[in-house]
Amino acid sequence: MKLHFALGVVLASALLTGCVTGTRNVDIAPSKYTNDKTASGQVYIAVVEDKRAFEAKPASPSTPSVNGDLAKTSKDKLATLIGRQRNGYGMAMGDVALPKDQTVQTEMKALLKEGLESRGYTVTDNKNAPIKVNVDIEKFWAWFSPGMFAVSFEADLACSIAFTDTKGNQTFKVVGYGLNKGQVASDANWALAYQRALDDFLKNLDKTLDDAKL
Repeated sequence: MKLHFALGVVLASALLTGCVTGTRNVDIAPSKYTNDKTASGQVYIAVVEDKRAFEAKPASPSTPSVNGDLAKTSKDKLATLIGRQRNGYGMAMGDVALPKDQTVQTEMKALLKEGLESRGYTVTDNKNAPIKVNVDIEKFWAWFSPGMFAVSFEADLACSIAFTDTKGNQTFKVVGYGLNKGQVASDANWALAYQRALDDFLKNLDKTLDDAKL
């Protein structure tokens, strides 16, 4: 009986965590976001920088890390990483990364574009636009906590936004959080946690801009 139970635990753990070696590429996107268009003007998103702090062996899975030697990992590669896979015992394994040619900078820029344009702004590549935005990404990471019969996927976003227009400069922080409880560590379950975090970020961005009267 004990042997059967132990084998059941191992099998359940394997099914819940799925493949944990190598790199898992996950495509993420928010839901279609809508809002009352109360603003206008052209916005140029000038700079989006990845300011996340990676650690070699963090105590918490919510802290960014890399599968390999952190000191030898290029900034270009770090910019593609958005999580770590883990086995049934919670041990960090392979990386979770964005699809080819995507980075946290490109994803954050696209997210801000959606949020700003939902308010009525026009996001442009014109560097002489009257409104400029600079962004520091502080958090863009997902992790999961393995369990006996379910896995909790969590995604955390945070960035500092400097908004400059004819009235001056304002800087504010916007965050987003997503939780998804799934049965297997699939791409879809990772993506759903991120989708909820991205949606939450857009709602918080709206509230922040409302409070700032922008």
